[in-house]
Amino acid sequence: MNGFDLSAILGRADYVSMLVHGIEMTFVIYSGSWLLAMTLAILLLALRMSPLRFGEPVVKAYVSYHRNVPTLVQLMLWYFGIFTLLPDGLTSWLAAHNAETIFAVIGLGLCQAAYFSEDLRSGLRSVSPGQMEAAKALGHSYLSAMRYIIMPQGVRNGLPPLINHSVSLFKNSSLAIVIGAPELTHAVKEIENLSFRTFEIYLIGTVLYLFFSLLIMSGGAYLSMRADPTRSARA
Repeated sequence: MNGFDLSAILGRADYVSMLVHGIEMTFVIYSGSWLLAMTLAILLLALRMSPLRFGEPVVKAYVSYHRNVPTLVQLMLWYFGIFTLLPDGLTSWLAAHNAETIFAVIGLGLCQAAYFSEDLRSGLRSVSPGQMEAAKALGHSYLSAMRYIIMPQGVRNGLPPLINHSVSLFKNSSLAIVIGAPELTHAVKEIENLSFRTFEIYLIGTVLYLFFSLLIMSGGAYLSMRADPTRSARA
């Protein structure tokens, strides 16, 4: 057992299979929570910009809660709290369909929506008010101007923080281990318990998280480059 030996992990087909399954479940949680977060963020932004009087305070309260309560606590509240209050039939169905992963997606998605909505809002605020006036002068309605002129610029301006928070969401998927979701950190822990190769398996887990985080950052950098109008002009 003494000595550093990566082959003790990577040379075992069962351990590699556990790692691959953990990576797959990590991306299921990440992609599901990202889509939920972005969808909800757009709805929150629309509510905040609407003429409804309650829109602004409701969104502010939502953002304040999710930005000030630790994500770990929110996940535990959903799984160990709200899950137990659901009807028996629904809890049985969820338990039979990987409830841990479902609640990880819900908890992370709802939390990240607060950050995404603020990123989008800051991007829209950086668009000059003259853009809306120019759009109306060209015959655009409010919705048309928002869809074709304002929102594309706002999303482009908000890309840097959106990318950063997308990487943070990927890393925060590891928190799902506390509710038993079978993601990458869970797989690493299980392999460590079976192999007693603590340093080797945690090194592998660290390298995997680093690799995928850098991959997401690279994809975001590519999108930022493609969305840069000065780059298009140079081309």
